Amino acid sequence: MSEQSCFHCGLTIPKNEEINFDEKKFCCTGCKTVYEIFSLNDLTCYYDFEKSPGATPQDIQGKYDFLDNEAILAKVLEFQEANTSIVSLNIPHIHCSSCIWILENLNRLQPGISTSQVNFPEKKVRITFNSETVSLKSIVYLLSSIGYEPYISLENYETGKNKVDRSLTYKVGVAFFCFGNIMLLSFPEYFEIKEFWLDSYKPFFRILIFLLALPSFLYSASGYYVSAYHSIRTRMLNIDIPIALGIIVMFIRSTYDMLMDHGPGFFDSLASLVFFMLLGKMFQTKTYSFLSFERDFKSYFPIAVTRINADFSEESVPIYDVLKGNRLLIRNQELIPVDGILMSEKAEIDYSFVTGEAVPITKKSGDKIFAGGKQIGKVIEMEVLHSVSQSYLTQLWSNEIFQKKVEQKHKTITDALSRYFTPILLLIAFAGFGYWIFIDANIAFNVFTAVLIVACPCALALTAPFTFGNILRIMGKQKMYLKNALVIEQLAKVDTIVFDKTGTITTNKKSNILYEGIDFSDENLQLIKNVLRGSNHPLSRMLYDFLPEYERIKIDDFQEITGKGILAFAEEKEVKIGSSSFVESEVLDSSEIERTSLHIKIDNIYYGKFIFQNQYREGLEKLFATLSREYNIKVLSGDNDGERENLEAILPKNTELVFNQKPEQKLEFIKKLQETGKNVMMVGDGLNDAGALAQSNVGVSVSENVNVFSPACDAILDAGEFSRLNYFLKLSHKSILIIKMSFGLSLLYNIVGLTFAVTGNLLPLVAAIIMPLSTITIVSFVTFMSNYLSCKNLD
Repeated sequence: MSEQSCFHCGLTIPKNEEINFDEKKFCCTGCKTVYEIFSLNDLTCYYDFEKSPGATPQDIQGKYDFLDNEAILAKVLEFQEANTSIVSLNIPHIHCSSCIWILENLNRLQPGISTSQVNFPEKKVRITFNSETVSLKSIVYLLSSIGYEPYISLENYETGKNKVDRSLTYKVGVAFFCFGNIMLLSFPEYFEIKEFWLDSYKPFFRILIFLLALPSFLYSASGYYVSAYHSIRTRMLNIDIPIALGIIVMFIRSTYDMLMDHGPGFFDSLASLVFFMLLGKMFQTKTYSFLSFERDFKSYFPIAVTRINADFSEESVPIYDVLKGNRLLIRNQELIPVDGILMSEKAEIDYSFVTGEAVPITKKSGDKIFAGGKQIGKVIEMEVLHSVSQSYLTQLWSNEIFQKKVEQKHKTITDALSRYFTPILLLIAFAGFGYWIFIDANIAFNVFTAVLIVACPCALALTAPFTFGNILRIMGKQKMYLKNALVIEQLAKVDTIVFDKTGTITTNKKSNILYEGIDFSDENLQLIKNVLRGSNHPLSRMLYDFLPEYERIKIDDFQEITGKGILAFAEEKEVKIGSSSFVESEVLDSSEIERTSLHIKIDNIYYGKFIFQNQYREGLEKLFATLSREYNIKVLSGDNDGERENLEAILPKNTELVFNQKPEQKLEFIKKLQETGKNVMMVGDGLNDAGALAQSNVGVSVSENVNVFSPACDAILDAGEFSRLNYFLKLSHKSILIIKMSFGLSLLYNIVGLTFAVTGNLLPLVAAIIMPLSTITIVSFVTFMSNYLSCKNLD
């Protein structure tokens, strides 16, 4: 009996281990499973590329043995805690939607892989896996076996830099070289210099022109052929199909003319066409990378950290000021912004921001703690291992765990137009060719090629993302930090705005604090000060700053119960700080309308309360008066209604005020509004309001204490810009207007261009120049309009 080979990997099947499925033979259940997945999703064309494409290339056997080294593995892995590991791998061979589907279903190919997410523009896949079930080396070999061998360079991981893809630059360079030389060699025929050049050297120059056209046709334009081929295979027609068709027709026609001595052909137009289209593509790529740059480095959310200086003083500093070796203070519910070493005795870290698993992990002094964890409990100290990666924090904020399911209206419009654009364009091109072929063959070919080239939906597709991207950048510069561009579209749909009171419409910095109760000893004040040190609640931070400085003491246990208060143990004493019901106060005068306050109880002795005279933010009355003209305004508060009279005096008459709201009640309030068809924007402080922020259509966290990170929100507004909230809402409406105007301009471009092309009044060369010009015009228009409108007084 002859040896059998596995249909998927091509390896010899051991005796008595053959698996038969779908009339094919497999060596193991793994190969069979891969084939099944491809079959179920109509991806068996994967096997058309070559015989046994699932085979692990033999030349990579042993190539990744270095991944067994723990020290090297630590550099490659992005996150490693308990059994959960995360790695981002560069996959150069990602090129189409099929690739994305396969790579995002790795969990079905390999037990131990929980999720895999593809970043198509950067050609990366981010894989979360169980390191006890599967190793990184096994994952790399799996990827290699299905044709997606990753590019792993330790130098890149150490420096944080990825290999730059310069293929487009090389293609533009080759196209320009070919274009320039072909134009130069075509001059004799342009000017009909017969006596010397044409009579003696015409065949030689035509062959030279043909040879120069080949690199441009075969190499520089290759991206269009590949894209068109994959588009046809997946039955999703894209704009590269008519472009590839136009280039191929022009090349065949030119070759035919040259061989039959009918003329020099259109090799000059072909080379110029490829060059100008690639130039437009480069411009578009640079545009997107520009937006990405602005997003990563300018429009970041304003997270800061508390740094402990050499003299043990504490200061809040921007994350970019944090350096290796610095010591940081992390309070309850604060995000750990960078990898470091735990210096405190013990810590409870919640990594749900990273993994989605809300199971706190206990760390001991000297253990490594990773960026993205959230500190739970008493305050801890850590030493920084390397400088902060803002892009990593942005990635956490945009984690799909916290994404809301929203309708992308303009993306839907763009997709619908793009879907019908190519078939209609091909129909016009063939109709024009059919009409002109009976009149003039030269004009017919010119019309066919010009129609295919001039009508380009690139500008149409670029309109919405570039407008939103530019507005995102502008808002970021003005301290309104959005999670992503989709939030702008959601802002434009808002009709109801719900405000939290404490820390949102009130300011944390200007409150007057009074004390009513039994006088504290210095020992008890020291105790209260140290307990408050671990909290990030606005009232806790105000009282912490109000109390005098005392020597640090050890807090044995710390719990912060959301919406209630703090329970802590220190110096063998129990400390309760919070609402009257939480501290179980019995000394309150029930006839008195209680004001915003923090009650203190130490070792079951009620001492009294700190009363906060709320100071409302500057411009609040004017802001609410402006907003109430177009929006339904509501105010929620976890406090009692002691501030009702003050609020009713400064807020519009139709403003709904709701007091004594627990965090879960705020969430239900938002949900009920949405059930009545309202598009709700919640404006809160990001702590007690996390549930309501997540439930709302748009959640805006007002950030005065920038140490707090809330992934539940869609935007973070710097407290100093609170009075300009209406401006940002108006700007989001104007961005929708810009998109509509850009859509109209782009369609006008295409209609005018097609009219000239169909009537034979547009040469392919001119069409190739107009094509990127339309994109440049749209981008320039969007940039000008968004910058112009952002400078206007929209209030």
